[in-house]
Amino acid sequence: MAMPAVEAQPLPATGGLAPVQPKDRIFQLDMLRGWAILGILAVNAMAFAWPIVVETATTDPFNHTGADAWGAWVTEVFFQDKFRTLFTMLFGVSIFLVGGERSDEARGKLLRSRLLWLGVFGLIHGAAFWYGDILLHYAYCGAIMLLLRSWSAGRLLWIGGSISALWALIATAGPLAMGLLGPEFQEQMQASSPQVTMETVNAAVAEYKTSFVAPWIENFKAWLMLAMLSLFLIPVSVPLMMLGLGLYKSGFFVGRSPVILYLLVFLAAAAVLATDAWASLPGQDPAALPVAGLDDAAGGMAPLITLGYAAMLILLTKMGLRMITGVLVPVGRMAFTNYLTQTLIMASLFYLPWGPQWMGDYHPAALWTVVGAIWVTQLIWSPLWLSVFSNGPLEWVWRSLTYGRMVPIRK
Repeated sequence: MAMPAVEAQPLPATGGLAPVQPKDRIFQLDMLRGWAILGILAVNAMAFAWPIVVETATTDPFNHTGADAWGAWVTEVFFQDKFRTLFTMLFGVSIFLVGGERSDEARGKLLRSRLLWLGVFGLIHGAAFWYGDILLHYAYCGAIMLLLRSWSAGRLLWIGGSISALWALIATAGPLAMGLLGPEFQEQMQASSPQVTMETVNAAVAEYKTSFVAPWIENFKAWLMLAMLSLFLIPVSVPLMMLGLGLYKSGFFVGRSPVILYLLVFLAAAAVLATDAWASLPGQDPAALPVAGLDDAAGGMAPLITLGYAAMLILLTKMGLRMITGVLVPVGRMAFTNYLTQTLIMASLFYLPWGPQWMGDYHPAALWTVVGAIWVTQLIWSPLWLSVFSNGPLEWVWRSLTYGRMVPIRK
């Protein structure tokens, strides 16, 4: 059953369009956005704290031990790819919520304006502040999704879900196939891959600290490279957006599916997550695993774990624990502001010249203290801001640009 679009609604007096009012927002979607935006920070933290050479390395230059090994394990198992996947799915939902059906010309025009300004924000964010920007990628993926937004739930689920499942199958089968080829073959492959040493990493860190403008130069070079590479992720992101919109139209993302379905999805995801957690334990001997490559194979099932997280939160809400899951809602209502302020805080701490320039100093265990502090800050400041204003400050700027007029911000 299709759910109504609520992000843009008619103005009673003029027949024009206006942003959705707080009372009309969908609790489950804001809750899931809040969960996604907090989790994304945990994944992005290393990319703020270290140069891009660490993110693109095919081998781990750190060989973390002790608390750092456990900190990296938590990120890799419970966060890596799971929260970006969820946010991508939810972005697909927003395409329909803003644009409505393809026959709605007024909303279609509004959606195109919204995506255009999102692309502008993404260009500024990526080129000037942080190379890991996802907004520009979402803008051009959204331009494809706006053509598909009127598809039925079944069609979106079958096509988007099938393509996403294919990518997950490849990500799962690849490590298992490598494992079957034996340790000697794996060692040869690793030896033939470009090796990133700590000397290389430290040299890249030093480049950020050579002058006042060096951080911007290094960031711009990294962003330019990733912006080109992100074009190859379109076949991954668009199907996830299709899947997300299909899950919305079918009622899954808004709590209207049967409880047994949420429970089955949660249990399946929990089984995969437990397998990945065990197979990836620090100090785990790969030779002791029942199947070679089991850790990487289980990690390739990120979309299933993403849906397991969503099912868990929706189940908790349906069980009457809205008071607990509701703490995520204000963060989700201000997801755009919180995403960009995460960048401002992290970039100021780790490499921008007006901050302490901690780049190269923080390893996973210490990074978790920074991530936790920002989580607490955003969980506190989001409801405080929304107690006075109807939306976040950057949401207000984006909406005003989208609608071509100053939209109200105070309640």
